[in-house]
Amino acid sequence: MLTSSLGAFAAPASADDTVTVTVTEATPAEAGRAASAGDPAANKTSEKANTEKKEAEPSRAARQRSKARKAVKVAKRHIGAPYRWGATGPRAFDCSGLVQFAWRKAGVRLPRTTWSMRSAVRKKVAWRNLKAGDLVFTSGGGHVGMYIGRGRIVHAPHSGTRVRIDKLDSYRKRTFVGAVRPGV
Repeated sequence: MLTSSLGAFAAPASADDTVTVTVTEATPAEAGRAASAGDPAANKTSEKANTEKKEAEPSRAARQRSKARKAVKVAKRHIGAPYRWGATGPRAFDCSGLVQFAWRKAGVRLPRTTWSMRSAVRKKVAWRNLKAGDLVFTSGGGHVGMYIGRGRIVHAPHSGTRVRIDKLDSYRKRTFVGAVRPGV
């Protein structure tokens, strides 16, 4: 307990003049304010809080993988929905409508057409580096499917079919024009 006498000209201290001080640890926000005010002890607390905050945040790649898992899950949930040219879901889809819908549910906005998707997404991916959630463009760029792993895609193939999972077979490899990784 700290005591201090209050009064003019060093008058004797009495019980009424006692002050009790309680010391608590500063919150990260308080530490940041104290550090900006120039308190050296607060600088260490502020640095510690900032380090802990950085460690708690997932990396950019981890955030992308999380979004990709969600997009794949959404696309798989719509297996069996009919193909309909120009349809963007949730009851019917065309190929780009399916991947646009799934990624939107994962929090990523994509343009509407296959060609605009391919050019808008900056992260380009080679055939051998495909990961779940990547958009795979085939048939001269006029078709898109979503890679789901193990050499398979989920897609809305063409009129008269339904959303389904297919293997990335020799035809798709032959007509492959590129792949992109949204959400990066």
